[in-house]
Amino acid sequence: MQKGLKGIIAAETAISHIDGDEGKLIYRGYEINELNKYNFEEVAYLLWHGKFATDKELKHTKEELRKNRDLDQHLIEILTSLPTNMDMMSVLRTVISASGTSDFNWKPTISQAMKLTSIIPTIIAYRKRNTEGLPFIPPRQDLSHVENYLYMLNGIIPNPAQVKALESYMILTLEHGMNASTFSARVTASTESDLVSAITSAIGTMKGPLHGGAPSGVIDLLNEIALVGDAERVIRKKLDQKEKLMGFGHRVYKTHDPRSIALKETLLELVGQDEWLDLAIEVEEIAVKLLEEYKPGRSLYTNVEFYAAAIMKSIHLDPSLFTPTFTASRIVGWTAHVLEQAEDNTIYRPQSAYVGKLKNKQV
Repeated sequence: MQKGLKGIIAAETAISHIDGDEGKLIYRGYEINELNKYNFEEVAYLLWHGKFATDKELKHTKEELRKNRDLDQHLIEILTSLPTNMDMMSVLRTVISASGTSDFNWKPTISQAMKLTSIIPTIIAYRKRNTEGLPFIPPRQDLSHVENYLYMLNGIIPNPAQVKALESYMILTLEHGMNASTFSARVTASTESDLVSAITSAIGTMKGPLHGGAPSGVIDLLNEIALVGDAERVIRKKLDQKEKLMGFGHRVYKTHDPRSIALKETLLELVGQDEWLDLAIEVEEIAVKLLEEYKPGRSLYTNVEFYAAAIMKSIHLDPSLFTPTFTASRIVGWTAHVLEQAEDNTIYRPQSAYVGKLKNKQV
């Protein structure tokens, strides 16, 4: 028996593949580094449809995502009535659940997937500004998916370097195999429940710190290095004290995290345009060298959280929005898996091993 179903194959999928030994992540047959030149909408289409869009298909997809950005009035009323001490992931879970009208009856469709993908950034931005006592900034139809998200958060057209960095991060986190939240979505979908119910399950799972935890440790590391002004001194001190260096190493990837490599390639194109992105590149080079010195043969490289933290710092995103932003990208992978589950469905019904006591039978 494998606790937590570790190593157990629970489904066949054509959506993505992870090779932890070789450090590869594949979306629909394409290695992740091949996808860095595309935009969010193009890669989302690939995951939903299994192929890249033609110009006409891509135009339609962008139009659908844009026209679905506005929230229905009943969702706005729910958003503004929720307790101020409710965290953003709980807000997302509640509002997405409340969107489950008759429009989302079984069987799930790509149109439904696009609707949920469109409204999650709006929910996050609306809630953030509402709790800060600021007016809501309506979505703009002339901005891309990622650009519009940043615009709604802050009310200004974002720096192109910041858009490029965040878009790369979101593309690289759209999908990552049969992780806990994806499995949760597929289990719910396997009962022939609707798409909204499956995504509500996934969001509830993502909320857990063992799955969707924010890279706050990396933020602390970068802040400390920026304050001290000497990356090598800070990192050596931590390694001398046997502290874990946050943002390095991964449970699945035994070598380089391919998402981290792809993010770094993007950030190298942006050198000189943002101080936090520049700092991250400098810190990685020093940290990898010192980790090999202190822990030879361990092959500890940056994971996707390392550069994600730098990007979040760059765009001035509050740590409370890290996991919700992760959710705004992973919604594409979740919906793709629900659609795939519906195509050849069998309800999930694993067994458990009873380890309790047996009462003696009375003679």
